[in-house]
Amino acid sequence: MQIITGRRVRSAATVVALATAALLGVTGTALACHTDDGRAIPTPKNVSTCEKAKLPGTEISTKDLTFTGGTEKDKYLNITAVAEGVTVTAIVVKGGDGYNIYEPGKRGLAATPPWEKLRSPMNGGGQQADISHWFACGEKKTKPTEPTKPTEPTKTTTAKPPTSAPTTSGKPTQTSETPSSTTAPAPAVGGNGGNGGGLADTGFDNAWLLWAGGLLVLAGVGVLVLLRVRRKAN
Repeated sequence: MQIITGRRVRSAATVVALATAALLGVTGTALACHTDDGRAIPTPKNVSTCEKAKLPGTEISTKDLTFTGGTEKDKYLNITAVAEGVTVTAIVVKGGDGYNIYEPGKRGLAATPPWEKLRSPMNGGGQQADISHWFACGEKKTKPTEPTKPTEPTKTTTAKPPTSAPTTSGKPTQTSETPSSTTAPAPAVGGNGGNGGGLADTGFDNAWLLWAGGLLVLAGVGVLVLLRVRRKAN
């Protein structure tokens, strides 16, 4: 029968103590970082960037996310929308002794928002820890700028003169021009022309009128005398 010496007993006790301490340490760490949300992966310690968390993409600005909660003393984070061109690949919610990793489209989390009641892991006392900080990983595609259209040259138009005279208000002034009649001068007749050179020459001598008048008077007197003689004869 082998006799166990005191040195061997002490060595065995030391090994058991170390193993127990290691087991308690692992168990304590596991208990300090666990979650009641099956959509998340609880991870111990702290992290502040996508690169350190070994997640694809880069940090997305909160300006590109529509959310409520997520501040200190809040238990939950709700992301209801993302900006155009933004793709979220992971969401990290830190609180207590670790952080939860959420990946859209995996473990029951919807591929697109809304993503509601995202939370941090449980604390050492088995209670929901307050959120200390959070961030989202992914990429943002900027919309390509549309090429500017060339400016068309300005067309200059020359105003055409009006085809008709512009009308004016009020009655237009009517001007009538009476054509002036022109009388051709009488041709000059040689000699006195019977007018003694005083009046305009009409083209014939009027002295014969005096003779004709005298003859008519004499004829009239003769007719009267003849009639009177016949009356006496009767």
